[in-house]
Amino acid sequence: MHRAEEPLAAAPKAKTTASTAPILAPVHPSRRLISPSLAALLARYSVFIALVAGALLSLVLSFTDQAAWLIVFCVLFPLVLVGVFDITQSEHSLLRNYPVIGSARWVFEALRPYLRQYLMEDDLSERPFNRDERSIVYARAKNEEDRQPFGTELDTYSAEYEWMTHSLAPEPVAHEPFRVSVGGPACAKPYSASVLNISAMSFGSLGRNAIEALNLGAKTGGFYHDTGEGGFSPYHRIHGGDIVWELGSGYFGARNRDGTFSPERFADRAVDPQVKMVEIKLSQGAKPGHGGVLPAAKVTPEIAETRGIPMGEDCISPARHSAFSTPVQMMEFVARLRDLSGGKPVGLKLCVGHPSEVFALAKAMLKTGIRPDFIVVDGAEGGTGAAPPELADHLGMPLREGLILMRNALVGTGLRREVRLAASGKVTSGFSMAANMAIGADWCNAARAFMFSLGCVMSMRCHTGACPTGVTTNDPHLQRGLVVPEKAERVESFHRHTVHALAELVAAAGLSHPGELLPHHVWHRVSPIEVKPLDRLYPFLAAGALLEAPDETFYGADWQAADADSFAPRAAVGPRRAA
Repeated sequence: MHRAEEPLAAAPKAKTTASTAPILAPVHPSRRLISPSLAALLARYSVFIALVAGALLSLVLSFTDQAAWLIVFCVLFPLVLVGVFDITQSEHSLLRNYPVIGSARWVFEALRPYLRQYLMEDDLSERPFNRDERSIVYARAKNEEDRQPFGTELDTYSAEYEWMTHSLAPEPVAHEPFRVSVGGPACAKPYSASVLNISAMSFGSLGRNAIEALNLGAKTGGFYHDTGEGGFSPYHRIHGGDIVWELGSGYFGARNRDGTFSPERFADRAVDPQVKMVEIKLSQGAKPGHGGVLPAAKVTPEIAETRGIPMGEDCISPARHSAFSTPVQMMEFVARLRDLSGGKPVGLKLCVGHPSEVFALAKAMLKTGIRPDFIVVDGAEGGTGAAPPELADHLGMPLREGLILMRNALVGTGLRREVRLAASGKVTSGFSMAANMAIGADWCNAARAFMFSLGCVMSMRCHTGACPTGVTTNDPHLQRGLVVPEKAERVESFHRHTVHALAELVAAAGLSHPGELLPHHVWHRVSPIEVKPLDRLYPFLAAGALLEAPDETFYGADWQAADADSFAPRAAVGPRRAA
């Protein structure tokens, strides 16, 4: 057996003597030349102190024959003034504690979007539009090469990847532009629309030059230009491009003094031959269910004239319409506008919210026998203006889900053949159009893509009035940079090349028109090892399914809750909150 080791004997403590004492003994706080708090203060103010000293020294030396010191003083003195301001102001604690150098934070914060966009982010990581999406718009707008070499840069095994299936017997590429006839039996003046058009952007949100360029491009290319809620302005009229007049809850251009709808003013403008269709805006993707206010200070004489509002007062855009309060009344309003416009197509635009309200619209169509000629579904990912982050990020259905729901409501009630359906939201390419059409859209509208064609660089300053490219500003000096004839050519060119790209996809699929695209033509990768066509990912109802057996569909509870005489559900949907 091994004997346990005995513990070592403790070494005797060394005796402290003067010879073994530490050479550097700690200094008592009372004997320090500078206290820690003063040292920290000097460190924080060191740059400011150095600037003051440098400015004084250069001022003294400037009285010598060396003029260079005067230049140094002229550089340093403004920085000293900045430091004095930083120390005395009370709004920013960072500047009070770190004068002059604290301002660097705001400099880098202002530069951050540009540094990320041009130096740090890759071509596929930007939001809301990545560099590849923007580059294809820029190239097509400028008639530049838009083909890419060496294969796709996309990760074809990521969960976001989608593709179209192609045919082994492709059709010839169509050279005639695709058109869609809009207007049912109640229409005296149906309209032949392009499959790609300019979505709603108001005068006021966009400057006069941008509006003119868009309309001239639409005139040249044979597609329509939606006015946005801001009304039918003089700049929409100058070049004579086809107009879809959007009528929102403010009824701008067709309102009484109290903000209610004016049939006389509407009829006076709606019969204009340039107005091809009328669109009732119920909500928009950027901020559905939210009204808006244009402050009195921003109401110019031109905006006041266009919108029919007085100068010196806030311009209110309510969250809901006053001309109707139920789905049935809405259908009656559609019929009224159709009559007042001389029989032109009248439609609805909305970002889809409660499913029961979508079904309430369908029930109102069945009850009244009145059909809107078209419905534009705006995706929650859309939006050219500004909105509170909570609304922009988390309110409303994205385009795909909203479009499928609206498609199912119309198909399931047998109304789809009578009502055209359009999609609006992040449309930048032929594939984004084809995917929307495969799930039910007859045509697509784009807003931000056409802004890119005007020269927008996504500086994210649309709401400030300081757009660097003159697109979303009324500043005449900034607008001067946007030359109407030049930008109009780019608008038309982007439209032409993008529709041609759609034609190439349709032909490759063995089809002759995008109206023949179906959900099974588009496949989506669910995971690295699983893919499905869209008709196996989403529910697509058969014709009449909601009328024949609604409870057997995915939407049974919402259908039962829908009421043609009220937007409020008439029955509970889903589990109740605990008592």
